[in-house]
Amino acid sequence: MLILTRRAGERVLIGNEIVVTVLAVHRGQVRLGISAPRECRILRGELADEVRAENRDAAAHAGGPVEVSALLEALPRPSDDQGAR
Repeated sequence: MLILTRRAGERVLIGNEIVVTVLAVHRGQVRLGISAPRECRILRGELADEVRAENRDAAAHAGGPVEVSALLEALPRPSDDQGAR
């Protein structure tokens, strides 16, 4: 794990196409902006954990594994007018 210290306005580059910008830090919360290609799925950690748990439950009840990608595709995506990226 890479650990960095960044101030508001500073950026972190991931590969050639993903830019994470620290927008604000206030009372222990960090507000991040992420610029990435549309095909790059970005999930909050707790949502990804929930999808994994649902996947385990579905596999236990169905008798076989369920693809995580199928569950992720079922999640709503923000529309373009909501400022997704």
